[in-house]
Amino acid sequence: MVEYYRATDWRTRAESLGHSLGVIVAAFLVGYVLLNVVALVLVAAGVVSVEALTSDAVPVPPVAYVVITVAQFGGFVLIAGAYLVWRDAFDLFSVDVPDLRDLGGVVGGAVALFVAAIAVSFVIQQLGVQTATNQAVELGQQNPALFLYMIPITILVVAPAEELLFRGVVQGLFRRAYGVVPAVVFASALFGVVHWVALTGGGSQLTYVAVAGVLGLVLGSVYELTENLVVPVAIHALWNVYVFGSQYLVATGAAGA
Repeated sequence: MVEYYRATDWRTRAESLGHSLGVIVAAFLVGYVLLNVVALVLVAAGVVSVEALTSDAVPVPPVAYVVITVAQFGGFVLIAGAYLVWRDAFDLFSVDVPDLRDLGGVVGGAVALFVAAIAVSFVIQQLGVQTATNQAVELGQQNPALFLYMIPITILVVAPAEELLFRGVVQGLFRRAYGVVPAVVFASALFGVVHWVALTGGGSQLTYVAVAGVLGLVLGSVYELTENLVVPVAIHALWNVYVFGSQYLVATGAAGA
């Protein structure tokens, strides 16, 4: 039976919050260390220059950006995996080979995600607020080939890593302490907030955080309905592929051809 709300003792609630925040902070710290280590190796190997990594005036080669991205999100997987082993908490979420019901969840969730994105974009336009730009999108606008490189990376690394951390570990911890509804809301809020670090440009960062939070609500809800982490991973990957693909078409002028 699904427990939409759960009343547990204060220790369990405090532990779920503390562990969730701790896992997220550790994931970003380890990811940051790994990406810097890999960046130094790439500089030493002559793949990328220091100027490209520290200045907007020099573009980062797509291969270098992809390798650095893989290192960063590898930190997410490393910390999430370490936590699951340390706490023997593999029951926090479920993973299974998708069946027809799961495939239906992917289709329905993807549609819901696009509708939510359109609705949020409409509200933002009505408010006359400009949304900040994701760093990968801004770099891709300077070098459109990066968008093509990021498509397989988002399918194989980015989407699985983020969903494992947020829908798997974090949402699982909150579900154990508070029930399904608070778990989806809390995990989505944290999902939105952490996207702050990937922003650039002069737009409203708070607006982008709100958009990411709403998308997190869709992904979290779909997981609870299907109880298969593969489903939100697939939806997340499809969304990122759409973003990178459409940005590539715009950047190359193919969208208006």
